[in-house]
Amino acid sequence: MPALFRRRVVVLPTWWGALLLLGLLGAAATLTARQLGGWLAVSEPVADPAVAWLVVEGWLGERELDDAAAYARQRGFRRVLTTGGPILSFASHASYAERAAQRLRKRLPGVPVEAVPAPATRQERTYVSALALRDWAQQRALPLESIEIYSLGAHARRTRILYRLAFGERTQIGIVAGQPHDRDIQQWWTTSEAAKAVLIEAASLAWTQCCFWPVPPPPPQPLKIDTDLVTR
Repeated sequence: MPALFRRRVVVLPTWWGALLLLGLLGAAATLTARQLGGWLAVSEPVADPAVAWLVVEGWLGERELDDAAAYARQRGFRRVLTTGGPILSFASHASYAERAAQRLRKRLPGVPVEAVPAPATRQERTYVSALALRDWAQQRALPLESIEIYSLGAHARRTRILYRLAFGERTQIGIVAGQPHDRDIQQWWTTSEAAKAVLIEAASLAWTQCCFWPVPPPPPQPLKIDTDLVTR
């Protein structure tokens, strides 16, 4: 009868070895966690802002919008778009896109600023805003071949991923992470507000990567190009 079992030698760490391994794992986890905020707040601008459209996420605060205007002037963007859904409160603007556009127009005289409002949604608001922008451009036959998105802090990496899902490979997408005025994303573990923002964004990014499967963008439609918006 053939043998059903055989003896093997298993090497296990001693108590001191186990403590050393735990210490090394803890140190590696700590170093990785410290880099989490900077990793989420990615900034990879487009190479040529003269031919790109700057897209500003309209939910930014007033001081962050002022930073976006300063960034647009510094980089020399000639066209600016703002995104965002409805403002569900008693406000003077119907959407975050219109609110941001009004503030940016005051700080960017001579630069066309177009508001592109998104419909109301309870989830994936950034992706819905990206779809609204894509559809807005397709309806006007605007060749958005290169865009750069001005986001905020830890939200930037997920923003770029969702815009790439919405626009596909045809559009070059740059990203810049503005610095929040009320928290330090680079040292996010030092304050509760920064820790909350980073951990929520990390969890949201993980969910987007594993569980979010949107419909691929449709092919471009042959429409008449709005030369007025293209050349402004």
